[in-house]
Amino acid sequence: MSDQELLDRAVALFVAATPPVGAPIEDWRTGFEEMCSNFELPADAVVEEVELGGVPGRRISAPGVDTSRVVLHFHSGGYVMGSSQAYREFGYRLSKSCDAAVIVPDYRLAPEAPFPAAVEDSTAAYQALVKEINPKRVVISGDSAGGGLAIATLLALRDEGIPLPKAGFAISPLLDLAGTGESADTNAEADPLIDRTMVVEMGKVYIGELDPKVTPLASPLYGDHHGLPPLLLLASDSEVLRDDAARLVGSVNASGGDARILLPDGMVHIWTLFPFLPQAERSIRDIGEFVRKHLG
Repeated sequence: MSDQELLDRAVALFVAATPPVGAPIEDWRTGFEEMCSNFELPADAVVEEVELGGVPGRRISAPGVDTSRVVLHFHSGGYVMGSSQAYREFGYRLSKSCDAAVIVPDYRLAPEAPFPAAVEDSTAAYQALVKEINPKRVVISGDSAGGGLAIATLLALRDEGIPLPKAGFAISPLLDLAGTGESADTNAEADPLIDRTMVVEMGKVYIGELDPKVTPLASPLYGDHHGLPPLLLLASDSEVLRDDAARLVGSVNASGGDARILLPDGMVHIWTLFPFLPQAERSIRDIGEFVRKHLG
């Protein structure tokens, strides 16, 4: 298949899994799990159920990786869906590229557990992890809502004076639940999946009537971005959420930090989840180089 045909396949899987805004949450959850069940887990993957700080999840390792190094990855799903079960195959590829174990926590989801439950779980999981492993051997990451949660976790840990991980990365991060990025308009026709209405309405399921612009642990774009570890952000240049990532990188660097962004063009939102996309392989390789550089 050509690259375009493979991309069309990814879009078709995503569209089939995505009910209309306002559909029952269970429809969203079922669709997402069914989509990810198409991604076959390699037979040599090591998958273990774990619990960190009372938060369940899974540790996924490719054979031969250095399991004394950990990528703590928060899954996508708009804070209402997604799971460590769905992310096993992605975790395997990430583990192999980063030469580290990957832990995917099953943080609590809205609407049953609205904000700040996800941040409470993410910080609890991290604090439990660094009782076992030096934070200099840990990277925090996430994709889509999980990418926003990863950055929110870094803000919360910094503000609480907890030693930060060595680095962080985020893929297509959802950082602005107000949906104010210019790319929400300029990429509206190019993005087959995400639009401003989806961002705002799904955000309300998570934060209720809170104002995203004064709730930085839900919309970390509006936080203070000093004192963060080195960051790598990835977004498709043609996706609606592109400017979430671009604006965060600009703010981190203006605050004296070290952040950079990669913007492959024409990709579907969280393209790295789809193992058959050539750009997914390239982006996972870029992430692996970043993680190995910082973990040594």
